[in-house]
Amino acid sequence: MHAVILAGGKGVRLRPYTTTLPKPLMPIGERHAILDIVLEQLAARGFTSVTLSINHLGPLIRAFVGDGSRWGLEIGYVEESVPLSTAGPLFLVKDELPEHFLVMNGDLLTDLDHADLLAQHRGAGAPLTIATAAQTTRMEFGVLDVVEGRVVGFTEKPAYRHRVSMGIYAMPRKTLAPYPPGLALGFDRLIQDLLRQGEFPHTYEFEGVWLDIGRPEEYDEANRRFGELEPALLPLRSEVAA
Repeated sequence: MHAVILAGGKGVRLRPYTTTLPKPLMPIGERHAILDIVLEQLAARGFTSVTLSINHLGPLIRAFVGDGSRWGLEIGYVEESVPLSTAGPLFLVKDELPEHFLVMNGDLLTDLDHADLLAQHRGAGAPLTIATAAQTTRMEFGVLDVVEGRVVGFTEKPAYRHRVSMGIYAMPRKTLAPYPPGLALGFDRLIQDLLRQGEFPHTYEFEGVWLDIGRPEEYDEANRRFGELEPALLPLRSEVAA
């Protein structure tokens, strides 16, 4: 099994931390970087190879990861000469990818089973499978239902529950075929293109641990909770194999 990890972002929302370190190398707990945890998880789930897409402070990621032998993985790199957004780097290596593969952001902490996501994707035959998590958004104001200038309903600070993309995808290589190398394209636009074509992505609904480390307060929260979450985030390979 193969995974592509998107590790080239500048981590603007996480400044000043990311001024000197790329976000995937930010330390979590006392012994790990975020990317270290992600690679350990992939190896534990049976993945054998990874492509790292790098740009911002890319040499630091190369120096940390090397050839991947530390995790028992074969690791290659694709380096963006210009920012290509989230899906764009895939077009640079699409001829080297297997028929089906995983794509994920390099700054996520989750106990999602990546291998199960890929297996369910293969079984569904979808052009794209999106891992989703349930999130609740609470309005800070009273919400009015208005019809022709009249208030016909009122809800005080309602909460809305919806499913959001976790930044983890499974896809077939053929989905990339229409796009030329060097195109800057995000997964948001790719999903919109598929919808316009009547090619509907599938979802992989997930209810476990998911921390999107985008802002300083989220990073601090991840470090506060890491002792509690470490057993779920870093299962032993022998336990997974059993």
